[in-house]
Amino acid sequence: MNSTNNDLHKGPMTFDLLKECPETRARRGTIHTRKGAIETPAFMPVGTQGTVKGMMPEQLKEIGSQIILGNTYHLYLRPGHERMARLGGLHKFMNWDRPILTDSGGFQVFSLGDLRKIDEDGVRFQSHLDGSKHILTPELSIAIQEALGSDIMMVFDECIPHPSTREYISASTARSTRWAARCKAARTDESTALFGIVQGGMEEDLRQKSVEGLLEIGFDGYALGGLSVGEPAEVMYQVMDWSLPLLPQNNPRYVMGVGTPENLVEAVSRGADMFDCVMPTRNARNGVLFTSFGKISIKQARFIEDELPIDPECSCYVCRNYSRAYLRHLYQSNEILSSVLNTTHNLYYYLHLMKRMRDAISEGIFKTFREDFYRKRVSTGEA
Repeated sequence: MNSTNNDLHKGPMTFDLLKECPETRARRGTIHTRKGAIETPAFMPVGTQGTVKGMMPEQLKEIGSQIILGNTYHLYLRPGHERMARLGGLHKFMNWDRPILTDSGGFQVFSLGDLRKIDEDGVRFQSHLDGSKHILTPELSIAIQEALGSDIMMVFDECIPHPSTREYISASTARSTRWAARCKAARTDESTALFGIVQGGMEEDLRQKSVEGLLEIGFDGYALGGLSVGEPAEVMYQVMDWSLPLLPQNNPRYVMGVGTPENLVEAVSRGADMFDCVMPTRNARNGVLFTSFGKISIKQARFIEDELPIDPECSCYVCRNYSRAYLRHLYQSNEILSSVLNTTHNLYYYLHLMKRMRDAISEGIFKTFREDFYRKRVSTGEA
């Protein structure tokens, strides 16, 4: 979207559903925000602390990133949301002029284990940085996200651990719905979108109850939370099968924290529109690279004199210019450039995978695309 359109976009985001695949539930759309348009299905690189590790904003744009994700918990603790607001917000702070989605901080707080305590007000926790004590409430989560200048905010919820008892899942899901209503009431910037988050563990009726509660409150988009928390892939897909059809057709559907390339293809085939995951960046720093035929570990000795690119079918800058042998050398030598090049390739792979799925949906051949995606992996034995 150009600057003129940005100026005209004053209200919350809008979503245009452009195409649906008749043989699956895959769909293509466009999300319009005050900072520009996002073509869906879309993957959001994770910029936890105001940076996608190893990448400059200009590089992210070059490889096709339309939107990035920022982290409320980490930016609240350092440098602080009030300071961030005085400095002009997260966009200006990190020199990113495209949309930013911020998570609510819930996942990070709940991952603190013994360092946090949950009650109806919110979550009391100790900082992992210095041990200082804080309380994060739905109202404060929204205030932080508005101070950051987020274009899409997420409600504060509990990411329910797996496995959990049905009693715990039921009580937690009901509380998250109450928190979601408080988040909406706390929003003061009507030009910022707010997404509700479906919880309910791996229980079909509790997922449905969560959806019903969120729809009654009303949000600009809806997300599936509480997935990719240790459950088998088939259970994850089953939860998507239950939940995604219950969500409104004319709102974006975001599956949080997912995942592998296979996860993305399966989620898109079930009607999901948005994704985020640290997998491409974290794996890159550990020498694991994604390709059209599966994953490879560049540290392996078999690549020591391999002159091929990471993926002969990839057209990213790294594959056009560097060999597997060189990338292995950088990794073994602990060079900073190793993380930069590996991250560039992995994010390009993920973003290009999303583009290929968008194109396949537009052309009405998503089912064929999905079959070819798996056939290539099976035939090489790398999956």
